[in-house]
Amino acid sequence: MKVKTLPKRLVLTRFHFVFFFFFQATSEWTLDYPPLFAWFEYGLSHIARFFDKEMLVVQNLNYASPATVLFQRLSVIVADVVFFYAVKECCKCLREGKGKDLLGKPSFILTVLLLWNFGLLIVDHIHFQYNGFLFGVLLLSIARHFQNRHFEGALLFSVLLNLKHIYLYIAPAYGIYLLRCFCFTQSNADGSLQWRSFSVVRLVTLGTIVLSTFAMSFGPFIALGQLPQVLSRLFPFKRGLCHVYWAPNIWALYNIADKAFSILGVKFKLLDINKLPKASMTAGLVQELQHSVLPSVSPLATLVCTLLSILPALFKIWHRPNGARGFLRCLVICALGSFMFGWHVHEKAILMAILPLSLLAVESREDVRIFLMLSVTGHYSLFPLLFTTQELPIKIFLMLLFTIFSLTSLKMLFRSVLKMGLLDLYCLEV
Repeated sequence: MKVKTLPKRLVLTRFHFVFFFFFQATSEWTLDYPPLFAWFEYGLSHIARFFDKEMLVVQNLNYASPATVLFQRLSVIVADVVFFYAVKECCKCLREGKGKDLLGKPSFILTVLLLWNFGLLIVDHIHFQYNGFLFGVLLLSIARHFQNRHFEGALLFSVLLNLKHIYLYIAPAYGIYLLRCFCFTQSNADGSLQWRSFSVVRLVTLGTIVLSTFAMSFGPFIALGQLPQVLSRLFPFKRGLCHVYWAPNIWALYNIADKAFSILGVKFKLLDINKLPKASMTAGLVQELQHSVLPSVSPLATLVCTLLSILPALFKIWHRPNGARGFLRCLVICALGSFMFGWHVHEKAILMAILPLSLLAVESREDVRIFLMLSVTGHYSLFPLLFTTQELPIKIFLMLLFTIFSLTSLKMLFRSVLKMGLLDLYCLEV
């Protein structure tokens, strides 16, 4: 990517320090997050200089002094305060049972499932990222909708989109839910939409909240004519269909099928090996590559597939919303649809479905089955993130602990719920 030169008169201002992030290409790890995350990093840099100023020198690639590592770990832990608070608010939204046993309380189980989530633990605290902070904003937004504080929920999600744009995948669930259940204030007796109940005031207020957040984030870049540069970083389609570590989705199967067809074609002399692409999709490279036999997949094709996969869920919450829990189910389906069909999906994106699904798993036996299957397979797909020999026993041990806790605690929870239900029924008969 060609990097433009910043005008000298702009370099000294705080904004243009952040502005420079979207042009800097000294390292291959360029900033590909929205502007609010750039401001977050800018704030961290003021604290980082007290630990080790050398870590702020752009040319110091792969710099990892003990003070630098300490700061990185501490910054993740401190940022996770948002996640802790969000978990606390989510627990308030649960329907608690009458059981006194700690393992029989949905709030306790949910707290452990979220705070001790295996995937989040290795991605943030071993691999080092700030996903806990970002998921904290997401969970807090969800909690606010459960609490009927929809303006706050919309504001938090708008902020989240300007911190990390991958959450655009679940934006349709937010948009349809707020339009159906908040902008339309009433429903008919059968649950269908009552068109006359539409509130223009609520729609305008929600629109103002969302647009003002985006204006504050992207407005300066638009004013300086640099929006295309920012968007080129946010949507780097040249990275190719698949990440270097494939997410276990439909495109992984598609790539394997393409490789199998190419091998069979060469073996049976149906294809000329000299005419096949030299770098195949199975080469483990992060770049735009062509399939050998099957039609190559474009970003537009993945978008269409993703939209088709989530349309039934959006249709469902439009016609029969089922409140905040229906919205949460739709959100999980949107996250799964994007994971299965999205462009250049990272393996850690599965957490966008697993963490919200935890809220449903502690209240519904049907959701437990899906949660357990998804958490085991999804967390296992994160293993390539920790690839050294020393980390092998750590990741196996941590995943086993989390899986065993999930199985035993949820089994005990619904066993106690069933007993309480039978007891209540017996008391009614008596």
